Amino acid sequence: MKKLFIRTYGCQMNVYDSTRIADVLAPLGYRPTDDAGDADMILLNTCHIREKAAEKLFSDLGRLRSLKAAREGMILAVAGCVAQAEGAEILRRAPYVDLVVGPQTYHRLPEMVAKLARGAGSLIDTEFPVEPKFDFLPDSATRSGVSAFLSVQEGCDKFCTFCVVPYTRGAEFSRPRDAILAEARRLIENGARELTLLGQNVNAYHGAPGGLGRLMRDLAALPGLLRLRYTTSHPLDMDDDLIAAHGDVPALMPFLHLPVQSGSDRVLDAMNRRHGVDDYRRIVDKLRDARPDIALSSDFIVGFPGESDADFAATLDLVREIGFAQAYSFKYSPRPGTPASSLNDQVPDDVKSERLQILQALIEDGHRAFNRDCLGRVMPVLFERSGRYPGQLVGRSPYLQGVHASAPARAIGTIMPVRITRIDTNSMAGEIETAEVTA
Repeated sequence: MKKLFIRTYGCQMNVYDSTRIADVLAPLGYRPTDDAGDADMILLNTCHIREKAAEKLFSDLGRLRSLKAAREGMILAVAGCVAQAEGAEILRRAPYVDLVVGPQTYHRLPEMVAKLARGAGSLIDTEFPVEPKFDFLPDSATRSGVSAFLSVQEGCDKFCTFCVVPYTRGAEFSRPRDAILAEARRLIENGARELTLLGQNVNAYHGAPGGLGRLMRDLAALPGLLRLRYTTSHPLDMDDDLIAAHGDVPALMPFLHLPVQSGSDRVLDAMNRRHGVDDYRRIVDKLRDARPDIALSSDFIVGFPGESDADFAATLDLVREIGFAQAYSFKYSPRPGTPASSLNDQVPDDVKSERLQILQALIEDGHRAFNRDCLGRVMPVLFERSGRYPGQLVGRSPYLQGVHASAPARAIGTIMPVRITRIDTNSMAGEIETAEVTA
């Protein structure tokens, strides 16, 4: 048996891809390990969204160089979006890397490993193949937790001026409905009770008539499935049928990540978001009409080129108005090759840092307020695993909050009503309201 160590950076799509990479390599005898020093292959599955992503990769590769030299025959591979964007540069700066593979071609890894075994030098495959990679992936792994990811869409056609995703993930592609349902059934058979549908623009799904809303209804009808989620969405693709599904499909959780990026129409236009602040407000109003208990999460970029004090103030106003349960915020950083990187009027870094600090404080206030409102409430919790202490289980509320409670081990994989009695920094604790375990 050979051992495979995978380090995953970035988004949930990368987490899903890392699982499927392990599936792809399993027929070659590779089994996952948590010890890089004992691995026959180390694979870094990279993300290009965050600042200095490439430099972080090269720093990690430098640390792994001695490990590779000390272990004869070990394969060092780089996958993901940094591999796609900087493949040739990776081999130039780190010639000891054996394999570089983009996110659309990791199904070709067995062929590349075979070529290495035949004496080939470093190999790179960062094409956008005509064939969908899903047609060539092995069956889903038999291991499955209570909560599982399911990729339904990849790529992006939106071309926001700050974003590299269209260049690293390619054009939007939707998996066929039947293939998704088949994988969902296998995940459920292997213990999954909650599925999170993944895509760069997941609500742009068009793999079957009716789009994502119809797919949600089809998935919710599968026996054994208790909960559904999806991420990440674009406001342009929030159609009325998907919004209605939030009210019509009980399994669809009342928590939605819907990035807006800015509260200023002027900045949104410069970002090529193709929606305005009022468009976003109308979508939120429709969602709350359909599902009054829905909570929202979002993404914000501060310091986009040309962002004025007034633009930033508009973002703060929107955060206060919407009342996000949580949000993620980042300083703008130029990505080579993106239109925004060549814009004039770049915002000084100290101004970006100050704005980020203000915004994050406001977001944290909203997050704490949302959690405080949960104190004393009875919430349905899907228990996923054992906790740190004997007799303790850990699960998730409908709003993705971690919840600890004393419960029997047989409750794992089921939903139980929990009265929230304590709010901690990163989780909540509660007490089971009834001794009965509900499905």
